[in-house]
Amino acid sequence: MTDPLLVFDRLGVTFADGTETLRGIDLSVTQGEFVAVVGPSGCGKSTLLRVASGLQHATDGNVSAPRDSTGYVFQDPTLLPWRTVRANVRLFAELHGMETAECDARVDAALATVGLSEWAHHYPRQLSGGMRMRASLARSLVLRPSLFMFDEPFGAVDEMTRERLNDELQALFAEQGFAGLFVTHSVSEAVFLATRVIVMSARPGRIVADIPVSFPHPRGHDLRYTPEFASVAAEVSSALRQGAP
Repeated sequence: MTDPLLVFDRLGVTFADGTETLRGIDLSVTQGEFVAVVGPSGCGKSTLLRVASGLQHATDGNVSAPRDSTGYVFQDPTLLPWRTVRANVRLFAELHGMETAECDARVDAALATVGLSEWAHHYPRQLSGGMRMRASLARSLVLRPSLFMFDEPFGAVDEMTRERLNDELQALFAEQGFAGLFVTHSVSEAVFLATRVIVMSARPGRIVADIPVSFPHPRGHDLRYTPEFASVAAEVSSALRQGAP
């Protein structure tokens, strides 16, 4: 069995003002798993990602993550407005000191993967919201991380764009087989993307359910409208209600 890439061991986080955000989180993610995390607002979903990425310190327990091989896609694309799409996608590779020839090849490949080759010399202001999120994803793809973390990356786009981005992301996961940890408020999004859905309680966030999603990847768009999909979504929704305040 493959060793987990990401492990939370009895993880707890309490902020300086005494607010306990996470309590007793035991969770592991291995290569080829895409784990979605859902829960009420304020339950610590984003804090979980910040701890895994080293942006937030745990106050209890431990976390093990491949910090040198992790891609992070934020709620906001965080693109630099004065750089072209291509220059933005190069950014992380430049910061890692990648050689120019290899960097160019990887940038070209990443842009092609997310369908932005023709937009490489445009600026972020010239892109739609969905295209900006693709550029953000491409920027991390250049480093070919073994672990991807996503903090509600599609929450700000319209429903049609969100579904299209979901289709593209799950196809990319099927092709590359990275490990993924994906925070979302959408039950449908979680079930469509994930191999497992983790359901958290109200603050302090605890894991109240770990629900497998057995549909094979790649997944077709119409999966969302099947009785089997509805059944899994209903199970996740039920667990959410049980964990609500």
